[in-house]
Amino acid sequence: MINSIIEGISISLNAEFGDNYTTYTESVEQGLKEPCFFVFCINPTNRVFLGKRYFKTNQMCIQYFPVDKDRKKEECNAVSERLFDCLEYITVSGDLARGTKMNAEMVDGVLNFFVNYDFFVYKKEDTVSMEELSESVSVKG
Repeated sequence: MINSIIEGISISLNAEFGDNYTTYTESVEQGLKEPCFFVFCINPTNRVFLGKRYFKTNQMCIQYFPVDKDRKKEECNAVSERLFDCLEYITVSGDLARGTKMNAEMVDGVLNFFVNYDFFVYKKEDTVSMEELSESVSVKG
């Protein structure tokens, strides 16, 4: 599920910003091409809700590394406004998912954008059925 969310975010970022912005989902040792985004899940949780229903919380972080070193804040502010719009709805496994709890902060010239994608999940239980059932019924009187 988390990988599907990351894929949905990457598709939405590419649709909004185009091919000039690289999106990374794994760490990069060398050759970081700016401007770029890093997408990763920070704190996934899974708790029982009712019966076989589970509530999954997926807090995602999208980091943006600006290209203009002289005007980092201005560029990050413009990107954060666009991220609020393009990440409100993403497609996850063919279904729309809505982003909640969105917020942005700048740390050391890098924009950190946080968004939650929360889902209810129903787990099916494998049942073993009987091969044959016979029943005998009689009426008294």
